[in-house]
Amino acid sequence: IARVTGVSWSWLQNYVNNKLAAVPRQIKVLDKPKGKLVIECDEMWSFVFSKTIKVYIWLAIDRNTREIIGCYLGDRSRQSAKKLWASLPGVYRQCAVAYTDFWESYKTVIPSKRHRPVGKETGQTNHIERLNNTFRQRISRLVRESLSFSKKMENHVGEPFGILSMTTTHGKAKD
Repeated sequence: IARVTGVSWSWLQNYVNNKLAAVPRQIKVLDKPKGKLVIECDEMWSFVFSKTIKVYIWLAIDRNTREIIGCYLGDRSRQSAKKLWASLPGVYRQCAVAYTDFWESYKTVIPSKRHRPVGKETGQTNHIERLNNTFRQRISRLVRESLSFSKKMENHVGEPFGILSMTTTHGKAKD
């Protein structure tokens, strides 16, 4: 890009970093009509600094509106699942039925009356799996078996929010 546009590589990197810094880090969720709330949660991994340091991107979406309603970057621990749950708006934490995979961390964080662990074959997590696939198509470091990784955690943390803002309209995922 720098060569084609005739700007220096450092100027372009500075420009991109400034644009990324201006992206809001809080996901705005639209008001919901009364009715049953259903969410789908999943996580995907990529690398930071080296191929030995995995960072998981935890996401939650509203099944009906396809809005991304929660996001957390961390490891694959119970603590990270708690932080994803805490990132959800209160109405979802209190009322929504949550479909996840069978990862143990979800079981210990999401209230059992509203938690539905399911396999991929059920189709109950299709929307979140599709969103993760879309991200893998657009962000090279999320591709499995990729040679790409983030050199700094700041870039890794900022980019998903930048991608979210570029690939969504009011938090609604575009396929």
